[in-house]
Amino acid sequence: MAKVSALLLPSERRAISGLAGLYASRMLGLFMVLPVLALYADELAGSTPLLVGVALGVYGLTQACLQIPFGLLSDRFGRKRIIALGLVLFALGSAVAAMADSITGIIAGRALQGSGAVAAAIMALLADQTREQVRTAAMATIGLSIGIAFAVAMALGPWLAAETGLSGVFWFTTGLTAVGLFVLWRWVPAAPRRVKHQDVGMDRGQLGRVLVRPDLWRIDLSIFALHLTLMASFVAVPLRLVDAGIDKSWHGLVYLLIMGGAFVLMIPLVIVAEKKQLMKPVCLLAIGVITASLAGLGLPLSHGVGLFALLLAFFTGFNLLEATLPSMLSKLAPAGAKGTAMGVYSTGQFLGAFLGGTLGGWLSSAFGLNAVFLGCAALALAWWAIMWSMPKPPPLASEVVALDETPTETLDALLERLAQVAGVEDVMLAPEERVAYLKVNRNTLDEAALARLLPASAHSRDAGDAG
Repeated sequence: MAKVSALLLPSERRAISGLAGLYASRMLGLFMVLPVLALYADELAGSTPLLVGVALGVYGLTQACLQIPFGLLSDRFGRKRIIALGLVLFALGSAVAAMADSITGIIAGRALQGSGAVAAAIMALLADQTREQVRTAAMATIGLSIGIAFAVAMALGPWLAAETGLSGVFWFTTGLTAVGLFVLWRWVPAAPRRVKHQDVGMDRGQLGRVLVRPDLWRIDLSIFALHLTLMASFVAVPLRLVDAGIDKSWHGLVYLLIMGGAFVLMIPLVIVAEKKQLMKPVCLLAIGVITASLAGLGLPLSHGVGLFALLLAFFTGFNLLEATLPSMLSKLAPAGAKGTAMGVYSTGQFLGAFLGGTLGGWLSSAFGLNAVFLGCAALALAWWAIMWSMPKPPPLASEVVALDETPTETLDALLERLAQVAGVEDVMLAPEERVAYLKVNRNTLDEAALARLLPASAHSRDAGDAG
């Protein structure tokens, strides 16, 4: 077994910082439009509530269709080339939207933004650039950057739009993407090799194992429903703030306070869910809070302090699920199939965004703003009922074990011995990656037996799975 240091190498620091920045800036550009488009839609020719909803969510459709092809292309033609292509498409889409004077132009630009579907390629490049011992921390950095980008987008978008108009938001995104291209070529190191990582990339051979699992389907449904309700709600939330007497130039501050408060409220619940193995109850609590807040937003309660409280509750539930659903997925995914499970999960997220925007626009057009919230509340209630029957996620965690150049017969023997260790629930060997993937039950694991087979310094633990 290979004994290596878990300290970050200089090249790993550059890769993590650069790629996390790229991922975050891209998400920033996509989400800055969320709190402002409905407010400025009257300036666009042909605008209707339905088309505003389509414009908000259409990036999800192109993203869902192209994320897997972009990942496969990066395996063949190189990560940096494909990421650069995706960033160019994203910049072009932002420029198209910036120059648009009609809602159809905005829709075209947003669709083109989504066509630069480089999320999988970025994650694959990060995996190429990092060792197994530090990869979990690297991936967690990406996740943290996404959360920060969302919060910043909610505050920055309204301020930019108030100062420069809707086109200024898209021009800012265009410029940010140009900076991202420079970071990609000058800061992110060239990958030493391209490897197919089972814990990061999509593996069509594993797809069948993932798709037949009802427990994974519930997680996929959850991220679908979460982003559906988010996108649908933002057809109406900005207008509800205006109705409450809050000038649109102040919306950024309102969102900043709400997102900050939601983050503070979410942290202890995440800790309880992980440490006390209460993932299912906390998940149900979050869905229940989202359901109740959406119902409240559709009723006369949503004025003044009540409006602020309901939005705080919604975003607390939203942030809580954004943090816990990937952890639940990681626990449930078969050994070596986390990348494939995440690919299906992300597709559900993007489709939810597209259908949510479209549904919210239709409900607003046909029945008014209150119907948007009440319709989403009804869907969230059905989502809660489906999740109620979900079995409690087992206390599983992932181990990624680095292997030397080991003969095949020795690997076969190792696989058999690992499978016999108490608490090891699933094992997959990936000789081409020189790693073994394990799923272990922390409550029953024979740590001593595992340590005799695998020196502690030779493997890394997915910290997000513990609990």
